[in-house]
Amino acid sequence: MTVARSVSDVLEEHVTLEVECIDRMYLNLYVPLLQTPRGIAHYFRKDLGYDFASTALMMPMTRRFVSCIERFAEKEVIDLVTFRKKQRKEDLAKAYLRDFKLAEGVLFIGKAQEKNRTPSTRRRHNPQTGKSYPDLYMTTRIVNQYYFYCVDEDFGPFFLKFGSYFPYTGRLCINGHEYVKRQLSKRGIGYEALDNGIAWCEDPKALQLICDSLNAEKIVGLVHKWFKRLPHPFTDETQPRCGYNISMLQSEFSLTQVLDRPLSGRVFFEQVIRDNLDIGRPDRVQLIFGRRVTKRTPGQFRTRVFTNGVIPSLHVDYKNTRIKQYFKEGRALRTETTINKTKDFVVNKLVHNLPALKEVGFAANRRLLDVQRISHDSTLGEDAFAKVDQPVVVEGQRASGLRFGDSRALALLMAILLFNLLPRGFSNKDLRGRMAQLLGLAPGHFTQGKMTYDLRRLRLHGLIERIPKTHRYQVTDFGLKAALLITRTYNCVLRPGLAAANDDNPPAPTRLRKAVDRVDEEVIRLRETGRVAA
Repeated sequence: MTVARSVSDVLEEHVTLEVECIDRMYLNLYVPLLQTPRGIAHYFRKDLGYDFASTALMMPMTRRFVSCIERFAEKEVIDLVTFRKKQRKEDLAKAYLRDFKLAEGVLFIGKAQEKNRTPSTRRRHNPQTGKSYPDLYMTTRIVNQYYFYCVDEDFGPFFLKFGSYFPYTGRLCINGHEYVKRQLSKRGIGYEALDNGIAWCEDPKALQLICDSLNAEKIVGLVHKWFKRLPHPFTDETQPRCGYNISMLQSEFSLTQVLDRPLSGRVFFEQVIRDNLDIGRPDRVQLIFGRRVTKRTPGQFRTRVFTNGVIPSLHVDYKNTRIKQYFKEGRALRTETTINKTKDFVVNKLVHNLPALKEVGFAANRRLLDVQRISHDSTLGEDAFAKVDQPVVVEGQRASGLRFGDSRALALLMAILLFNLLPRGFSNKDLRGRMAQLLGLAPGHFTQGKMTYDLRRLRLHGLIERIPKTHRYQVTDFGLKAALLITRTYNCVLRPGLAAANDDNPPAPTRLRKAVDRVDEEVIRLRETGRVAA
């Protein structure tokens, strides 16, 4: 069994299922008119007919709303739970979900005290008459938040929460993978679930179509459906004319690539982390997000590696957005982009702009993998180098390797570059004359037999191919790339680099020689001081 050594190996040879899907979405529900003191004053004076807008007018609305929640819980026999400090709400929801047998309904209602932006009243005085009047301003208070944990027939588990105090802003949290699981079950398509994902599906094309079908219209429909079923902050008489808007606070866009063998993915992912610790640099971040990064671009550009138990995860930040990559349940590579501020990508936050945001998120996932392909395994990677450098056996024929640094192998590679552009290719005799010159031999000293042996080596290594029905050869695309890279590296990097590093009396000091000397001095100093064993 072979283990994948590169991103390209894994993504091209070991992926059994690939799915792009919206993951979690955290949405804001708000009445636009009631977000400013002026708008609130307009609502109470123009819509409800009061002379002044005051918090005293809001208290009866709050008491009515809380009373409706309590009556609803009692009537439907639903637990009303007060969350404890630091209690994980999701863990409690999972416990309720395990015992829930209906197609849809309310699991429980939770209550927690949290900060919320609310209006408050202060007394002001008219500078002309001296009379006092209430003045509204926005502040932050700790108020009760009511969480409705529900199960929807189409969306699966979700929660909807409302602040118990004016202006009764809400939050909706949905999971795209739960929506997909419900749709697969309704259509009778077999699948195997991951925790927050899909591990296997009998119809991958249908699976991706279902993922793509989750759109803004369906989310709006979910909100309206449950607004009618749950206690609502406003009555028909107090309902603001403009109603609630839905905006995107946090959106996760995931790419899940399920692997055929866990070992392939684990070895691959650990190597990816080692090779991409610098992927958070601005020059690489702008490749991932398709955005220009300058000194004025806000945010920290960094790469972080977190370890949960023995599972590492790679995090890359850009402004208010983060890409997280990790190995999921020992089976799948998960790459997910979490966007916390849509305007970082010039996208409006209202939910009907979801298609534009999806394009940004999914493109970022793909670009990250593309950058990792480039950084981890170039076109002439380890396998390609071994194909030239190591012995090969093709259809029972064995050929020795063209060893890097071997004078005869280098001469062969340089010689075939000279014939690359000839339309009729080259023959044994053509190449033999060039080889003698490159090796410093007289033409007769490089025999036809030796040349035949080398032509066979070049052919079996895939560097040249015979032109049909002739005794002439031409250079392959792989041969051209390999010959160029190997000969240029040897002539332009290795030889001059070693010469500069080892010349005891260089005509002029070079940067490489200075660096080598500094390293040599530091090693000698550490050895002499006893801090490093001799």
